[in-house]
This record gives sequence, C-alpha cells and structure tokens, in this order.
Amino acid sequence: LVGRESVIEETLRASGIGYDQLFGPAYKGITLAAATAIALAEKGHNLPFSFNRKEAKDHGEGGVVVGAALAGRVVIIDDVITAGTSVRESVELIRAQGANPAGVLIALDRMERGQAERSAVQEVQETLGLPVVSVLRLRDLLAHLEAAGETVAFEAVRAYRDRYGV
Repeated sequence: LVGRESVIEETLRASGIGYDQLFGPAYKGITLAAATAIALAEKGHNLPFSFNRKEAKDHGEGGVVVGAALAGRVVIIDDVITAGTSVRESVELIRAQGANPAGVLIALDRMERGQAERSAVQEVQETLGLPVVSVLRLRDLLAHLEAAGETVAFEAVRAYRDRYGV
C-alpha cells in the first residue's frame, strides 16, 4: 500500500478531495498517514500531518494531538471503517481544533453493514457529509483471490462477506 509507488498516495491525489493536511487516527491510521505524507513529499507535495492519542497527556508536550497543529482542510487516513466511531471522533477533534474535515481515505472498504441496512462507509458519508475513498474494496480482493487460485483465502473472505456484508 505504501512505498516507492504509494497506492494510498495515488488514490488520495486522484480522489478529487481538496486537502491541506493529513490526519491518522490512533493507532493504525498513524503509520498510514505518516507513510502517505512521506510519499507525497517524495513527489514534491510537503504537507503537515498529525495524529491523536487515545488518552491526553498532561506532561511533556501534553494534549491529544501529536504533530502539526490541525488547520485548514484535513483528510483522515485509516485502515478500515467498521462502525465509524474512529471517523466520528476524528471529525469532532478536527473541528474542535478549528480545522475542517475534508474527507476520509481508507485502505480497505470491507463493504460491511453499518448499524442499519447501509454499509458503514455509506453511513459515514451520509451522516458526516464527507466523501470516503478506498484504495481497495472487498469485491476487488475477492476477484484477485479467485483469479490467483487462492481457494482457501477466497472462501474465508467470501464467508466473511456473506456474514457481515451489505
């Protein structure tokens, strides 16, 4: 997903989301946002990034936000959206710091049900009014596994989709 040719960075640039800063929710989003910032910098796009702590520190640098102060249009980068809790918390934090959430980029859209009949991604888009872009969707993963003849993995992922999918 990241590296010399960062698929995450390419997906973000192709998304049409306007952004000034990257934000990675603790914990998996931290490394994804950092790697994306590095990939963008290697292409001449130096952007600030930051992340949150699960609990505020009251010593040292203190606070909940680590890295650049949140400002401008902030894109949230994370691995997946399950119930949308992490995204909602990130949006609240970003707004509380005076910045504007611009959108969400996830590595994998598992295409699973949210709290109702819609997918978790659809719920985030509709309730928060933010675009959600994914690098990979579960159906893409299934197609790859099937084409590669990975029968055991294919069946396991398909069973997951059948149980939790939209």
